[in-house]
Parts: sequence; C-alpha cells; structure tokens
Amino acid sequence: MQADIHPATYEAKVTCASCGNTWTTISTRKELRIDVCSKCHPFFTGESARLLDVEGQVDRFYKKLSARQDYVETQKAREESKTSPDRAVEDLGVSPRATDALKKAGVLTIGQFLAKLAEGDSAVLEIGGFTQSALTTAKKKLRALGFELPEAPAAPAPTE
Repeated sequence: MQADIHPATYEAKVTCASCGNTWTTISTRKELRIDVCSKCHPFFTGESARLLDVEGQVDRFYKKLSARQDYVETQKAREESKTSPDRAVEDLGVSPRATDALKKAGVLTIGQFLAKLAEGDSAVLEIGGFTQSALTTAKKKLRALGFELPEAPAAPAPTE
C-alpha cells in the first residue's frame, strides 16, 4: 500500500444558507455551506403540502372537479329535456303543414300529442291536415327521443 495518498480530513463546520443551522462533520474541507438542510427543507418540515396550495394545484384540481360536476349536471338536464313532455310539437319533425294543423287543433306540446295519441291513431288523423305519413314520422321521432308510445285503445267487438 502506498503511503500518504489519502487526503487530509478535518472536522468541518457545516452552515445552512437558508436557516443558519450549523453542525460539524468530517470532510476534506474545513468549512461547508449548503443551500437547504433537513431543518428547513419542505420535505422534512411537512410544508410541501403548503407549497402545493401556494402553487394553486389543489385549487386547480377542485376547479376541474367542479367543472366536471357542472358538465355532468348539464348533460343530465339535456337528456331529461329530450324526454320532457313540455317540448313543442315542432320537435316532432313533421311537415310545417302538419305542425300548423296540430297547433290549430290546440296540440302545442308533445305531452298533448301523446294524450291525443292515447285516444287512438284515428283521433290524431281526424285533425284536418294531419296525414298518415305525418303520424308515422311523429311516432318514429317520439321513439327516437325515448318516449313510450301509448297503446291504442282496443277496438270494440263487432256486434251481431
């Protein structure tokens, strides 16, 4: 083994530049200066959670969460409005002539149209200007919107 190849070691004074804390250790230098130590580093002091709040990450998370909840509520309201019986008869997708005929007959909402449809197809077809093709189109649109079509009343039994 070679002699005198090891560096000289000293009892070094370590000083933290952030908090001023000092301690001694063994080093090849007589004095050491460091930026942060275990007494002031956020990981060791538990202030890392506060740093998140300072940067606004927690606030941004809650903002995104509330935006998502608003979006879900909006979508739910939109879906419920699709099946609302208070929608106008214009949403049935029938011709303007058939729509005008329904309005003249006092059928202004989809709920009123469904009530008329519950009386039977013939009751709807009695409305002047409302044709069989308009009835077929209206039924298709109601099914597409998610409405339950009422059952037609049973035809009376033929009398002898």
